[in-house]
Amino acid sequence: MQTLKKHACFLCTLKELTPRAGLTMLGPIDRDHQKESSMTGTKSRLRDRFRLTYGQKLALLATLPLILAAAAIAVVVVKQSRDLADREIAALEEQMIIAKKAELENYISIARTAFVNVYGRALPDDERAKLEVTQILSSLIYGQDGYFFVFDYQGNNLVAPRQTYLIGKNWSGLKDLNDVPITDQLIRIARSGSGYHTFDWTKPSTGETARMVTYVVGLQDWKWAVGTGIFIDDVLETTALARADVEARIQRTFVYIVVITLSALMMVFVSGLMINIRERRLADAKLKELTQRIFDTQEEERGRVARELHDSISQILVGVKYALELARRRLTQGDDRASENLDKGIDHLNGAIQEVRRISRDLRPGVLDDLGLGPALQSLIEEFSNRTEISTDLETVVFRNRLDQDAKIALYRIAQEALTNIERHAEASHVSFKLTGHTNGATMRITDNGKGFDTPRGRADAVDGLGLRNMQERIEQLDGKIRILSSRSGTVIEAQVPLTHLLPPESQSKEPA
Repeated sequence: MQTLKKHACFLCTLKELTPRAGLTMLGPIDRDHQKESSMTGTKSRLRDRFRLTYGQKLALLATLPLILAAAAIAVVVVKQSRDLADREIAALEEQMIIAKKAELENYISIARTAFVNVYGRALPDDERAKLEVTQILSSLIYGQDGYFFVFDYQGNNLVAPRQTYLIGKNWSGLKDLNDVPITDQLIRIARSGSGYHTFDWTKPSTGETARMVTYVVGLQDWKWAVGTGIFIDDVLETTALARADVEARIQRTFVYIVVITLSALMMVFVSGLMINIRERRLADAKLKELTQRIFDTQEEERGRVARELHDSISQILVGVKYALELARRRLTQGDDRASENLDKGIDHLNGAIQEVRRISRDLRPGVLDDLGLGPALQSLIEEFSNRTEISTDLETVVFRNRLDQDAKIALYRIAQEALTNIERHAEASHVSFKLTGHTNGATMRITDNGKGFDTPRGRADAVDGLGLRNMQERIEQLDGKIRILSSRSGTVIEAQVPLTHLLPPESQSKEPA
């Protein structure tokens, strides 16, 4: 028992000391909760760090379409330029090859002119005539690599003056590096009459492999394929240079597009920065003006309440004080008229109570919260009519408190402001109120027959003056609309509250708005 008591005392002491020392004993669940809270806080900080501001979103919205448009334009321009260049280069290459082929036909025509007399008089087995023709063709060389070659239809080479190692050997089945048949195709073309054939062949002057275009004709009596060829590496080099020039121009065009895009982005950035600075200055100025207006309104309201208290409540209470003091003196003197003074003091107190209620009703009428906007407006305009002797009428529907609190307060304050302006400036003899509900919301229309005023720039939605601005700001906070029309025959103020500020009916049994 003594040991248990000692342990219990020790635990009590530790429990008392732990909060004082600021120590915390965490179990596994507490440590997991702390770790989860730390991770949640880290995620929240990361989201806040990468969350875009309004200015960043606006800049992204302005620059992203420009970047996408520039990229699309660059892709289209590059593709169209490359396609056009490919067509032009292909046409140029085709024209140059056509010229080369025409040149080959001229060479063959010259060669045939050289041996036509010998070939025309000889028989198919005239070996002497064949030898003479091979000698003639072997002597016809031109340029660095131009020569004539002869194959019989069995594939034996008979003439190759610049590559003599070919002579006397059968080259059937010969192909170039790209596996294009050479001898067999030349013989096939010669058998059909004449034609062109393109393949890779070794240049006699350099020993390098290059593309060659040949033209072959057939001597059908001797079964010979006679032809000549011309290397088109100069054509390929020209087209390669043209393609390189096109690529360079495309790159320059791409660079121009990038520079123009960056310049446009810089202009957008600078313009956005200037607009942002200007708008911020305007916002600061409007905020200062609004703050000052709020201060002025507060001071005006305080002054009005102070005047009400001084002119009415204070004077009534002073009268009560004098009546009570006079009643006390008369009671002391045993005068029976003391009760009259007490009755007068009670009457003054009742008047003070009524004044307090009136001031309270002006600050925030309880009927607005209890019965709704219609009865509150009815009470407001009746008091206005009694005070100013200006005739008034009110036409309204039974809203059954269907307007929400913000809408009721805004429309009531607009009505108060309008009546204040009418009393001070309009010199009107009649004021008409009309409060209606419709499919778009609720509308309050105030009409007077006063002398009116000039609206700025003739616009119905443009207002000037502190009271009219207060009306406009109140209705704009509700996403509503206000129209102010004024002329020499009177003024019309129409405030519309959107449907979002109308509450649904409490039950189907109640009368709808």
